[in-house]
Amino acid sequence: MEYRIFGNTGLEVSALGFGCMRLPVMEGDHSKIDEEKATAMLRYAIDRGVNYLDTAYTYHSESFSRPGSSEPFLARALEDGYREKVHLATKLPAWLVQAPGDLERYLDEQMKRLGAETIDFYLIHSLNRGTWDRMKVHGVTSFLNRAIRDGKIRYAGFSFHDNLELFKEIVDAYPWTFCQIMYNYYDVNFQAGMEGLGHAADRGLAVVVMEPLRGGALVKGLPAQARRILKEAGPERSEAEWALRWTWSQPEVTTVLSGMSTMEQVKENVALAGRVSAAPWSEADEKAIEGASRVIRRLQRVDCTDCRYCMPCPEGVDIPRNFSFCNDHHMLNDPSAKMRYFGFLDEKQRASACVECGECEDQCPQQIPIIRELKHVVELFEN
Repeated sequence: MEYRIFGNTGLEVSALGFGCMRLPVMEGDHSKIDEEKATAMLRYAIDRGVNYLDTAYTYHSESFSRPGSSEPFLARALEDGYREKVHLATKLPAWLVQAPGDLERYLDEQMKRLGAETIDFYLIHSLNRGTWDRMKVHGVTSFLNRAIRDGKIRYAGFSFHDNLELFKEIVDAYPWTFCQIMYNYYDVNFQAGMEGLGHAADRGLAVVVMEPLRGGALVKGLPAQARRILKEAGPERSEAEWALRWTWSQPEVTTVLSGMSTMEQVKENVALAGRVSAAPWSEADEKAIEGASRVIRRLQRVDCTDCRYCMPCPEGVDIPRNFSFCNDHHMLNDPSAKMRYFGFLDEKQRASACVECGECEDQCPQQIPIIRELKHVVELFEN
């Protein structure tokens, strides 16, 4: 396993971080983690050197307005000496904070849920213009200073979903230790992007990358032409390896989170992280990635990463799966996409059940015009 220094902390953090948003769940219930499978996956990764775990207050929740099962699960999974082997990161739900006292209240609750006297890395979750302005009004910087002084957290950071200008504003507003951004070879100019990555690194922040596989789209949804370009350039590499190696090749990146949901994914990614430096990234590799990116940009319709921040829909529409079938059609010219749309979604889950209330658009980190795109799904599959 390769390790990198985490900003100005002097800590060595594994190049691969374990993102705990997509842990295996019980059949039919996203909020109930399959603890036997998930514990085995986590401990396999930790035993082989992964030492950065990322969770959040609302991960594996029925709704992003309620606490999820991820934090309490980690408290149990990290028993038997595993807690001492890792750096644990969790996030304060900024969108739920209504008053200054909520900041302290959520942190104290999270410490109890995690069974932790100190949280190693504490992030303000999913900052955008609205949540950042709210955090400033409620005194978030003073809160973070107190939390560090009192030993409740060791290092402060934030995760981000908005534009580059705001990202730079937030980076420069407080002496953060680290930040977390969405970044992959397709999204170099999206949200913080490559320029934001450099800005944060220049100011000494460790940078944690989420969505390196774009919610799996750079593996499962890769267009045939893009897949062919990568296969010709590196016949022995999987699509996941191409995406992860590209992200690791960026010197400003500290650690890359992978939201693994099967043991097979864990084994593959751990093995890849163990040979990051064995074959340095080349000019030919970069040209192959650029070629694949051009293909994807021409074909993908909706830039959805399946983060599920838009869920649950009050009407029951399964927004990410609608977009997944839509992208299957556009990216792969997949004749079975319509069949899966009707076969895997019941009537209430389909795009045609949307009443245009707009709640999903307020929550979407990618700022997708969800209502408009759901209308397109209806036109595509139902009209």
